[in-house]
Amino acid sequence: MAGFNITVAGDSAINLEFGNVISEKTNGLIRAAAQTLEADPINGVIELVPTFCSLMVVYNPCVVGYDELTSQVRGKLRGLVATTGGIHRVVKIPVCYGGDFGPDLGDVAEHAGMSAEEVIAIHSGHDYLIDMLGFLPGFAYLGGLDERLHTPRLATPRTRIEPGAVGIGGAQTGIYPLASPGGWRIIGRTPVRPYDPDRESPILYAAGDYLRFVPITPQEFSLIETQVESGTYECEIVKGRATTPVQAGTAGERSEGCEASERSSTAGPAAPQAGESNDHAAGSTAWSEGREASERNASERAAAPQVDAVPQANQKEEDEDALWV
Repeated sequence: MAGFNITVAGDSAINLEFGNVISEKTNGLIRAAAQTLEADPINGVIELVPTFCSLMVVYNPCVVGYDELTSQVRGKLRGLVATTGGIHRVVKIPVCYGGDFGPDLGDVAEHAGMSAEEVIAIHSGHDYLIDMLGFLPGFAYLGGLDERLHTPRLATPRTRIEPGAVGIGGAQTGIYPLASPGGWRIIGRTPVRPYDPDRESPILYAAGDYLRFVPITPQEFSLIETQVESGTYECEIVKGRATTPVQAGTAGERSEGCEASERSSTAGPAAPQAGESNDHAAGSTAWSEGREASERNASERAAAPQVDAVPQANQKEEDEDALWV
């Protein structure tokens, strides 16, 4: 069990503060609080917004006053226990690493003192907890990046990063859902759209979910990109041993796009085409060797997703600049 502090956030919101260090335990408390207040809602509460270390409760002061709200919140959350372990919702994100898709993969590898293939294997080797969403619609701040891949941000941020770019910034990794300036090191790109305003559920995932990066070839990237454009691609969502598809393209008729991707994946890595650029060929080579290592890692995982701890108390400096992208 754990307590929390309540602070005022303007005239129509309060913050429930569960700590000041980014950790899986703190995230578990925030998720547990949100689930409790969603299951047993307070009249007048409009929205719950989870962040790294707190839960914002937005309310209508014409319906419920501050004193009544805080009293009800404390009552409903008395004896709160963190949500940890068990079966998690894991969204599989296909990523083409290196080459044109990941121009900074080599820099990350050099900084880590390892090969590009090893970086790919480590990066795609486990599931990442979504601590919170922010910065852009669908931008997921992920916990659990292997310390060996921690890499400083670019000294001079790029003025434009392509949608779907997968990057590393300091102790974090994530996906740029929209074109944006940014200073993270770009190591790959996904053809799926984390955010699509025309989709029934505009954002593919939520805080508390997990992401699993799945290496793909440039050829598979093109195939999935075409399916996304036509609205027929579906990301795979894993819950333990069960799987559930969710549409990852534009709004439209749903089909078996995910199965097509799985068929192409199980067929093995496609060889670079004759007219393919050197960068794309390099991406294919890195993908092939990185995927083999990643699959070896995956075979060693338990059926239920396992997540490494996110930055601890001795990483205060990393916590303080975690929001910078």
